[in-house]
Amino acid sequence: MKDDTGEIFTLDEVAAYLKVGKRTVYRLASASKIPAFKVGGTWRFLRADIDAWIKQQSIAVFDTGCEKDGAARGQSKDGVRKG
Repeated sequence: MKDDTGEIFTLDEVAAYLKVGKRTVYRLASASKIPAFKVGGTWRFLRADIDAWIKQQSIAVFDTGCEKDGAARGQSKDGVRKG
């Protein structure tokens, strides 16, 4: 089995991988909302970081979607965990 964890994606490749537009990926990278770095002024993305980010996003959606009131999970209204 090939180890792709060190693979580096271009902006176009990440867009295809995530099945979103290139502009969406560019905006996420520019706003530091997706793990990315620049090489010679162009965005690059580590596959392992993107995979971890996808998992984190899935967990965040699950956490916020299952319960409308975070206080039931020990969180304040701003989403900060108490205790």
